Amino acid sequence: MTREEYANILLPNVKYTYEEYEKMYPERNLKEGAIVSRYAPSPTGFVHIGALLTTFINYKMARQTDGVFYLRVEDTDQKRSIDDGINKIIEDLAKFDIEFNEGVTKEGDKGNYGPYTQSERKDIYWAFAKKLIAEDKAYPCFCSEEDNATSHEMQVQNKERTGYYGKWAKCRNLSMEEVINKINNGEKYIIRLKSDGDFNKKFTFKDLIKGKVEFPENDEDFVIIKSDGLPTYHFAHAVDDHLMRTTHVIRGEEWYSSIPKHTQLFKLLGFKIPKYAHISPLMIEDNGVRRKISKRKDPEAAVSFYHEKGIPNKAIMLYLETVANSNFEMWLEQNKDKDVNEFVLDFKRMSTGGTMFDYDKLINISKNYISRLKASEVYDLALEHARTYNKEFAKLLEKYREYSINVFNIEREQKKPRKDLAYFSDTENQIWYMYEELFNDVTYDWQNITDKKEIELILNTYINEYYDINDDKQIWFDKMKEMSEKIGYAGNMKDYKENPQNYKGSIADVSMVIRVALTSKSMTPDLYEIMKLLGTENIKKRVEKALQV
Repeated sequence: MTREEYANILLPNVKYTYEEYEKMYPERNLKEGAIVSRYAPSPTGFVHIGALLTTFINYKMARQTDGVFYLRVEDTDQKRSIDDGINKIIEDLAKFDIEFNEGVTKEGDKGNYGPYTQSERKDIYWAFAKKLIAEDKAYPCFCSEEDNATSHEMQVQNKERTGYYGKWAKCRNLSMEEVINKINNGEKYIIRLKSDGDFNKKFTFKDLIKGKVEFPENDEDFVIIKSDGLPTYHFAHAVDDHLMRTTHVIRGEEWYSSIPKHTQLFKLLGFKIPKYAHISPLMIEDNGVRRKISKRKDPEAAVSFYHEKGIPNKAIMLYLETVANSNFEMWLEQNKDKDVNEFVLDFKRMSTGGTMFDYDKLINISKNYISRLKASEVYDLALEHARTYNKEFAKLLEKYREYSINVFNIEREQKKPRKDLAYFSDTENQIWYMYEELFNDVTYDWQNITDKKEIELILNTYINEYYDINDDKQIWFDKMKEMSEKIGYAGNMKDYKENPQNYKGSIADVSMVIRVALTSKSMTPDLYEIMKLLGTENIKKRVEKALQV
């Protein structure tokens, strides 16, 4: 029996040979230096903030080199898959303007290197597994889970490395006749790689982010085809990245320890090894201890957390760009008028250690981003968020569209725009007092003005003698000064600071009483602009309401 015939018995009914598959997936016709990268999630429906960072780097690296970025679905672990999981991931990434040149889409595969879903590529994996078996680089293993558990226990007791290697690889040296007899007896098997590595030897590996490092060679005969006929991650990764002509494998650091296995697989299969770049994880401080951000422990690990919070997607991407490259913020400061897509990512400027996840920095970036938007853009984003998470408030925004846009425009179109809105879940909390439907059962923040008679004096004097909706801002301010002096308050702060004993207070106190009466809050955006929007009828109504408290 030849080894080719032997391989056919172990993996029968393979449609094409590995040579035929090589011809089906030719080298890509791209310019020199073009990067072919991929995002390869399991269809869990969950996008992790760390995965979003990795995806963005893959996308940007391919885009800035006129390369190809594709989506491959790694669903060989059927237990992790959920219904419609990949569509949820596609939808989430689209919100961040991450687009794929080819791969899985909601309508089906796009591109010439598919299928892009691993569970649909079983025949391809078998063809290359057969190649390894025929070359005596892989073999069937009949060991049960109980057999492996027993070996593991003995290795631990003997203080030896755990794993299926050397003397512990019980099926490695079975003859073809012994294997055929076991198959005829109905024994189930998997396919393992026949490692040619020596754990006591080391090899040098160059990572594009971490630089050169030494690894011990892999000597473990790890599984390449599981009992269900599907490949393990390691084997599928090698075959797919080769046939899809991936030039750069850019992935999370959790796969760094797999380098000995992956490089060994590429060599044994006769493939060119792609370049690797392992991205350091986002870290979080937990009771003084740094650890990797976790989807099980940290709500901010899930991208859905930011959607619910209402942090703009573009603000999140700006933050991730600061994480991706250390010089991004300086570039942004020096190129305020440029599109951020013009910034060029560089592997050499990526962190070699874990990067602390800075939520406060993200919020600050979000504030700055929102402050630079037009009022109509803020309105659209606020409404979009409210329609999902605050439906009653959404109805108000829809009912008073132009009015709401004007509310968002207060202190916006100026050299230093206001930055009080950091995320859209806080929109109602920021502007609720501008809507009559919400101005009920209010609690007035009078601050240090506790004398009810003074409050009545200020409000009555203003509404009966000085208020005029037609006043421009300068006339309005001049009237405020005049009124303050008339009722015993300093018309400017300088006079009050020099001789506080001569006054009841200052113009600031007078303005604060009017502000609280009209909004219930002692801190708001520009009072004059608020009053212009509220209008005479609402202002008089609110003053009367405040006087009754």
